[in-house]
Amino acid sequence: MPTDALEGSQQRQDIEDRLATEHDMLTVFCSDKDFDGHYSHFCKQILWPVFHYQIPDNPKSKAYEDHSWKYYVSVNQAFADKIVKNWKKGDVVWVHDYHLLLVPGMIRKKLPDAKIGFFLHVAFPSSEVFRCLAVRKELLEGMLGANLIGFQIHEYTRHFLQTCSRLLSAEAMTDGLQLEDRFVDVVHLPIGIDPVSLAEHRREEEVRRWVDLMRERYQGKKLIVARDKLDHVRGVRQKLLSYELFLNKNPQWRGRVVLIQVALSTSEKSELDATVSDIVTRVNSLWANLAYQPVVYLKQDIDYAQYLALLTIADALMVTSQREGMNLTSHEYLTCQDGEFGEKKHGSLILSEFTGTSSLFGGNDLSVNPWDYRACAEAIKTALEMGDDEKARRWTKLYEAVNHHTGSHWFGEFMTRLDRCYEEQARRDQTSVPRLSMQALAQQYKRTERRLFILDYEGTLVSWGPVNKIIPVSPQRTLDVLNDLLLDERNTIYVMSGRRPEELDRLFRRVPNLGLIAENGCFVKEVGRDAWTEMADPEQISRWKDSVKNLLDYYLERTPGAELEERRCSLIFHYKSAEDYDTAARQASDCASHINDSCEEQRVHAIPLDGCVVVEPIDWTKSTAAEKVFENLRRSLGPDERHRSPVDFLMVVGDGREDEKVFKWANGLGEEGVVREVVTVSLGNRSTEAGATLTQGVSGVLMALQRLAALS
Repeated sequence: MPTDALEGSQQRQDIEDRLATEHDMLTVFCSDKDFDGHYSHFCKQILWPVFHYQIPDNPKSKAYEDHSWKYYVSVNQAFADKIVKNWKKGDVVWVHDYHLLLVPGMIRKKLPDAKIGFFLHVAFPSSEVFRCLAVRKELLEGMLGANLIGFQIHEYTRHFLQTCSRLLSAEAMTDGLQLEDRFVDVVHLPIGIDPVSLAEHRREEEVRRWVDLMRERYQGKKLIVARDKLDHVRGVRQKLLSYELFLNKNPQWRGRVVLIQVALSTSEKSELDATVSDIVTRVNSLWANLAYQPVVYLKQDIDYAQYLALLTIADALMVTSQREGMNLTSHEYLTCQDGEFGEKKHGSLILSEFTGTSSLFGGNDLSVNPWDYRACAEAIKTALEMGDDEKARRWTKLYEAVNHHTGSHWFGEFMTRLDRCYEEQARRDQTSVPRLSMQALAQQYKRTERRLFILDYEGTLVSWGPVNKIIPVSPQRTLDVLNDLLLDERNTIYVMSGRRPEELDRLFRRVPNLGLIAENGCFVKEVGRDAWTEMADPEQISRWKDSVKNLLDYYLERTPGAELEERRCSLIFHYKSAEDYDTAARQASDCASHINDSCEEQRVHAIPLDGCVVVEPIDWTKSTAAEKVFENLRRSLGPDERHRSPVDFLMVVGDGREDEKVFKWANGLGEEGVVREVVTVSLGNRSTEAGATLTQGVSGVLMALQRLAALS
C-alpha cells in the first residue's frame, strides 16, 4: 500500500503496533518511489523475465532505461537494516525469493556470525542467460551472504553453481561453493502444499455445493481445467492453440470435451490478452452450439471453493508454462482427485517439462513441450482416452510424490540443513581452528602403537614446484625426515600428490617402504610393493578424455601462451604463462563451467586452481585413495583382528582444497571412534575441515615430523 501519506501520522504507528502485537511481525516502511522502482520495475521488468529465460532487451522493453537498480538496493537495505536492528544471538534469518536477493549479503556485513538461509521460489536460469544482467555480480554476492542457499530442483542448483564458478571464479563443488574465506552450502528442496489444510477446506459445505452444481452442468462431458496468470511465461496461448489443433484432428471429441481456462490478470499491458481472446472466440465460433461451448474462458479469478470444486471434477489438468518453478496447482489437483466426493476420478496431469514440478513426478505425468503443439494435442487425446487402470497407477505414484514433498517437509528439511551447515561452517572457520600443539601431538604419538601418516607433497613436504614443472630431486631434508620416521616399524607413511606415478617413483626412490598416491588418487602404490594399482577404469578415462580434449583445444586456441598437460587420469589447462593473464583467467573460468555443464554424466569435473584448470574424475580422489589404503591395512591383519581398526593414530597434513576431503574422512573416523587419535593439519590461513593449522609452512611440517621421529 502507498505509505508516503502516512509519514509521521498516528495511523502509521497503529499499523506497526498491530502487526507486532497481533501477528508478531516487524514492519518495513519504504517510500512509494522506492517500492514502485523496486517491485514494478526491477523485479517485474528485469529479474522476473531473466529468471524465466526472457531477456528484457527487446524494442518493447524499457527495462534498462529506468535506472530501477538503485530502488531495488534501497528496499533490500531497508529490510536488512530492520533485521540487523532487531537481531539477537540465536535468531535464524530466512530470506525468500528474488525480491530480496541482496539482503543476505547486507546482513552478513553487519552481523558476520548470523545464521542466514536464502530460498529462491522461481527458476534459476543458465549462466548464459544470467550473465546478461548488468548487476550480475552484485546479485550473486548478495545471495552468497547466506550460509545455505536453497532452490526448487537440481537443475537450478547446477545453474547457480556454474554461474558463480563462471562469473565469480568461485570453486563450485557438488554441495556448495568454496569462497576465499568461507564455504556456502547449496541444496535443492522442492516446496509442496499443506494437505491437512487443503483437506479441511475441501470438507466445507460451499465446496460440496459447487461440486454438485458443476457435475450437473457438465454431465456427460470430459473436463480439462487450467488456472494460470495471463503472462507470456505461463503458455496460455500455446495451450489454446494445442487444444484447437486437438479438436481439428479429433472430430469425434467435439461436443464431448470442454476446456475451462481461468486466467488471472497481471500488471502486464497485454497484447497477450487480445491474442488469447481471439483464439477463444475462433474455437467457440467453429464448434459451439446452444448446448455446447468448447472453451469456457474466465478473465478473473474464481473463489477458493469454486477452484477446489473445479479440481475435484476435472478429468485432466493442463499446465503449459514455458518456464516455472514449482507448479503447486498440479499438487492441489492430484490431492483433489482422491475420491473424497464419491467417484475416484484419478484424472491425468498434462505438465510442461519446463516446470520444476516435472522433475518430481518420475514420468507419471504426461510431460509436454509447450512449443510442440502436435505433441500437446496428442497428450490431450491420451489423457482423455487413457484406461482406468493406467490412470489409477499413474495417479497413485503422483499422489505419493505430492504427499512426500509437502510444505512442512520442505520447511523442516531446510531448517535442519541450515542448522547443520551453520555448525559445520563455524567449525571450518579459521578463527575456530587452533594452531597445532606440538606438546599434545607428542603425547598422542607416544601413547599409540600403530600409526598411519598421509602427507600431501606439493606445498606441504616441499615448498616449490608447480605440478607441470619437473622436480629433478626431492629436497634432501624431506627425504631424511621420512626415512627417520620410517625407522620406527610402527609407522606407515603415504605421500599423496597430483604428479604421475613415474615421477613419484623417481622422487622417492631413496625412501624404501614408503606408500605413494599419484594423480590425486587415481593410482596407489602400497608399502613394500613395486607395482602401482590403477584405481580408475582406463576405458572410462580414455572415453571422457577424448571429448574433454576437444573442449580444451577450443579454449587453447583462444588463449595464447596457455598449454595443455595430459596425465594418465587427468588433463590440466595451464594459463600462468599466458600473454594476457586476465583474459586467460576469464577463458579458464568459462572453460571449467563448460566442462562441468557438459561432462557431468561422464563423472568428471573441472576445478579452477591458481593459474590452471584441472579436469579429473569425480569418483577417484585423494580421499577415495586414503580409504583404500586404510582398508588394505585392515585386510593385512589376521582374520581374528579385522573387526578392529588397523591403526590407532592417524595424521593427515595438506595445504590445498583437494586435501579437504581427506581431512573430512579422517575426522569422521575419529568422531565415530574407529581410530583413537586423529590429527588433521592444514597449512596457511584458508577456511578448512582440519582440526589444527600450521602457519610456518613446509618447514613447520618437517620440524613437527622430525620431533615425532625423535620420540621413537
